[in-house]
Amino acid sequence: MGTKTHPAVNTRGNRKAIVNKFGALLGLVGLCLILSILTPSFLKEDNLMNIARQSSINALLSLGMLLPILTAGIDLSVGSVLAFAIISAGMVTVTWGMSPVLGIFVCLGVGALAGWLNGILLTKLRLPHPFISTLGTMNIYRGLALIITGASPIFGFSYTMNFVGQENVGIIPVSFILVIIACIFFHIFLTRTSTGKYIYAIGGNKEAARLSGIPVDRMLILVYTISGFMASLGGLVLIGRTNSASPIAGLSYELDAIAAVIIGGASFFGGVGTVWGTLIGAMIIAVLRNGLNLLGTSSDLQTIIIGLVIIAAVYVDVLRRKSSKK
Repeated sequence: MGTKTHPAVNTRGNRKAIVNKFGALLGLVGLCLILSILTPSFLKEDNLMNIARQSSINALLSLGMLLPILTAGIDLSVGSVLAFAIISAGMVTVTWGMSPVLGIFVCLGVGALAGWLNGILLTKLRLPHPFISTLGTMNIYRGLALIITGASPIFGFSYTMNFVGQENVGIIPVSFILVIIACIFFHIFLTRTSTGKYIYAIGGNKEAARLSGIPVDRMLILVYTISGFMASLGGLVLIGRTNSASPIAGLSYELDAIAAVIIGGASFFGGVGTVWGTLIGAMIIAVLRNGLNLLGTSSDLQTIIIGLVIIAAVYVDVLRRKSSKK
């Protein structure tokens, strides 16, 4: 005869599964409810669209950041890659007066190339962790952006360059539509392709993945190339929002991107995380910042609160990992 599971155990297991799957979404809904009570202007249409617009850059960077974190890695260079990419686009289109379409391709190409270099440094130099390689390139790319421009911003982009960051379709920002399209693509990529499954496998156990025939180095190079590309895509949105490219753009953006991925349910230990969870994590950060602004909270206090949220998210990840081992 088979052993029967006590109903209380089943209930606890089901509750835990629900929390693991929908915890970030429940947190977002709860946060929205609290802010709608504290400030009536939170649920106004203009404010909600403003949140969508504000979340777009971080959401794009976070989707790129999800891939390194799935492989138990990290990409600290995304903010600097963003700055280097948009400065390159600014030099081509504004300083040299060339086609804005070429500028878009240059921006995206520079981002992808910078990410590819991150992957090459990690795999070919056999560095122990991508923290080291991307910390180094974070400073290199930022320094290049400052040297190229003489530490001065570039202004006066064309409508073509500004389109994604400025325009709406109806009331919905084009930048947020871009985020949704990117989420759909990443979801299909990670769940329906062999490459996506390889990425999860590498995060689960890199050596086992290597022994099973997965081209680990090639996959890691691809992961960091995509991360750099997404940083430059976020840069295009930033150009449209500010009509400028600054060599100091993107400072600390990597921290918000990491926070969004972890808040969305991904694990620093690799192999766990979803696209939609990452989007929800980015929305939580945007909603929290927006709500704190509406409540008149100082920027210094906002920084502290965001830091506490990040620590809480990582602690939940540790508890979740311990629980899964039992």
